[in-house]
Formats: sequence, structure tokens, C-alpha cells
Amino acid sequence: MSGNFKKWPMLLFIGILTVPLVLMYFYLFLDTITNTPPGSIIPNEFTLEHWRFLFETIPGRPSIWLATWNTLVFATVTTLIVLAVSSAAGYSLSRLQLPARSFFLGSIMVLHAFPTVTLLISIFLILQMLGLYNSLIGVILVKSSLEIPFGIWIMKGFYDTVPWEIEMAGIQDGATRFQVWTKLVLPQVKPAILALGIFSFLAGWSEYILPLVMAPANNVQVLSVYLAALIADDNNFDMALFKSVGVFYVLPVIILFVFFQNKLMNIYSGGNKG
Repeated sequence: MSGNFKKWPMLLFIGILTVPLVLMYFYLFLDTITNTPPGSIIPNEFTLEHWRFLFETIPGRPSIWLATWNTLVFATVTTLIVLAVSSAAGYSLSRLQLPARSFFLGSIMVLHAFPTVTLLISIFLILQMLGLYNSLIGVILVKSSLEIPFGIWIMKGFYDTVPWEIEMAGIQDGATRFQVWTKLVLPQVKPAILALGIFSFLAGWSEYILPLVMAPANNVQVLSVYLAALIADDNNFDMALFKSVGVFYVLPVIILFVFFQNKLMNIYSGGNKG
């Protein structure tokens, strides 16, 4: 009982910090389904007019469903590439005594530290040369290459916690190195795969600069660019419409965190077993 009592000050402090955020998001959502008179903050009528973008195409913009599909493809394929490359490379760097391994690990983190904006001109020229400018494939490859260094470090750290005895037992039983990796080692690092997958998906879902510069065409436009284009239209800017699209954009992220909340908390608390 006394232990629970000691937690109350911390819970109260967290609650005080959380209330403004909850109220802010609640008011944001409320503003998307109501009309508010000019100069007031109190809504006066219910309406779904601000969600018309779900059923009709906004002039000068692609369909919201096409932009959503493009964003989903971009985030999902980027995640799969990052997971595949990082899982294999992280295992190699953890288990194999490769020449200059430390130098390689340091180098990829230095490359990862470069701001994306400083690489835009080089990336633009490369994509144009390869014929991948204004295509989802091009921007997916670029985003994946920028996320892979961090993914390799994450996976290597988790592989380092897996005992060598597990692999030695598999090899003695006649398993190949590939079978040992896929059937014995990967299940031990499922928390890392889950965490890296979630963060890679969110990084792809929220990416703005790369799609804006490398894939600005309407047929490959993603939601972040779609949303930014609404606020850039000075002549026809609609704040309520902008907020509604923003809520639509963030909903999948909220659902993802709610669904995987417990697993993520286990990872943060130091769990490393599948």
C-alpha cells in the first residue's frame, strides 16, 4: 500500500503534463466535425463538410486515397528493405570477424549523421541519371539507404546479446549457418525486429523532404506532401479542411502505437527475448 502511495506524486505529475496534450488533440478533432464562428473558440454546429476530401477530389490535388496508397506503399516497402538488409548485415557484423569491422561501423554512423537536406542535390542527380526521378521506387530506395545504417546498429546490438552456445548447438546438430540464423538466432531478436519495423514504418509514413523533392508529381504524391500543399495554397486555404486531413494522416500512427504499445514498453524495459 505504501509503495502505491509513493507513486501518486509521479502519476499526478505525468497527468498534469498529459492533460494539455489530450485537450489539444481533442479540440483539434472537435474542430474537424464542427463549425466555429469567427473570433470564437466555441463550436456552434455539427458538420461533416470538412471531411469532404474523403469523397471528392480537391482541385489541383490527387485523390486522398491515391495519396494514402502511395504513403502506405512507400512506408511498407521501405520497412521491408530496412529489415531485410539490417538483419543480415547486423548479424554479419556481430558474428563474423571481418577486416576493419569497427571502422565500417563508425563510417556508417557518420554517414547516417549527415542531414538529408545536404544530400538532396546528389540524390536528385543520381535518380535522374537512373531514370527513377518522380517515382515511388526511387524515393523508396533513397529512404531505405538512409535508414539502414541505424538499423544495422540496432540489430547488431541485439545480436550481441544472443549466446554463442545457441548457434554452436545448431551447427553440431547439422544445421547450416543460414538455418542457424533464421531458425535459432532471429527468434531471439524478435523485439529488435519489431522495434526497427515500427520505427522504419513511422519514418517512412512521416517523411516529407524526400517525396517533396524526388517525387512531386500528383500520381506519386504522399500524404505529407498532400497536407503541405493545402497550407501552401494562399488563395483557397481552408483551416478546417487542413485540420481534418491532418487528423486523417495521424490516425494510422495512433492505431499502430495503441496496437503495439505493450510490446514497445517491453523493449524499453530491456527485454531481449522473443
